[in-house]
Amino acid sequence: MRLAVISDTHLTGPDEHFCSLYDQHLAPADALLHCGDMVGAQLYYYLCQHPRFLCVRGNCDLFILDHEVPQTLSRVLPTPAGEIRVGMAHGWGERSSVWQRVAELFPGHDLVCFGHTHRRHFAQHQGAHILNPGSLAEGSLALLDIADDGAMDCRFVDL
Repeated sequence: MRLAVISDTHLTGPDEHFCSLYDQHLAPADALLHCGDMVGAQLYYYLCQHPRFLCVRGNCDLFILDHEVPQTLSRVLPTPAGEIRVGMAHGWGERSSVWQRVAELFPGHDLVCFGHTHRRHFAQHQGAHILNPGSLAEGSLALLDIADDGAMDCRFVDL
């Protein structure tokens, strides 16, 4: 199973470059996760075309759809290894410790994804994998492969 994880796109709508990277990296993924700061409703609607699109609201997401986009999200996703519990939040506060604050929101989860810092991060903490794909606006996304045995392999993509 492959998850495409993005954050901090900072786009009001999809442009030609974004549409191209969507076709190449995001559309083929089994699920697409956006960790906040989409900025515009047009981008949100564009991403909704993915059959398994999950997102959370970031601190820059002031568009009118605020009531449709939650601040935190917890979902169970089926994988080849069974099910995994995925938690998502954008993050807040001092950038060096955002991952810790977000991880605390989701005890017992297998994967916790966040954004806000614009910095790539993939580590394990108390049994959970913690992932920040970096900022798509600054040229980064993450592809997370989940193997049949439940192992997670993260590859950061430079755009």
